[in-house]
Amino acid sequence: MRLIKILLVEDHQIFREGLRALLKLEADIQIIGQAENGRQAVSLVDELNPEIVVMDIAMPLLNGLEATRQILKNHPSTKIILLSAHNDEAYVQKAISLGVKGYLIKQTAARALSEAIRKVASGKTFFSPHLTKRLDDPVLQTPTNASPNSPAATELTSRESEVLQLIAEGKANKETADELNISIKTVEKHRQSLMAKLQIHDTAGLTRYAIAQGIIESSVQVTIL
Repeated sequence: MRLIKILLVEDHQIFREGLRALLKLEADIQIIGQAENGRQAVSLVDELNPEIVVMDIAMPLLNGLEATRQILKNHPSTKIILLSAHNDEAYVQKAISLGVKGYLIKQTAARALSEAIRKVASGKTFFSPHLTKRLDDPVLQTPTNASPNSPAATELTSRESEVLQLIAEGKANKETADELNISIKTVEKHRQSLMAKLQIHDTAGLTRYAIAQGIIESSVQVTIL
């Protein structure tokens, strides 16, 4: 029997432990690591080389979409299954454009996750059942049809996305610089670039944008500077 080695990435411990307990019942699935944010996930993929990463989208420090982009850049053969509370076209479209192999709505993830893992491991894709029919909708295959507020509307660099998330989480420039191991001056340049690209001119606006894009959850406690 071939073992499917997975990395489980989820910031809510109770939900993560619940998924872990369910997957431990599957003889052909082995959890080789766990992470609670996207930055840890990127590091653990380098270290553990899992076949599949099962990852939440909305996480602190580095969200699942940006973590996916970084993981697949360095490990293109790694397969990603995203977990999300969002089921609208914009999020599914963004996931597809990044190259994910699976997309599960959290409310149904417990029932479908083991099936998704096996299908993705076999080279297929898997999306939550109620999303399957919608995947044939041309809007999902045509980025130009995205609304101005959709995740695909404004393309940010990987670093800009990281800085945006940390700003939206209320991190000061020095904290952001320390987290990303860059200078404060570089953080300020990225902040200016973000505001120019997004045509948003204050931190509160950047925070609202990040929430609208699912980069952070609206429940995250943020400090508007």
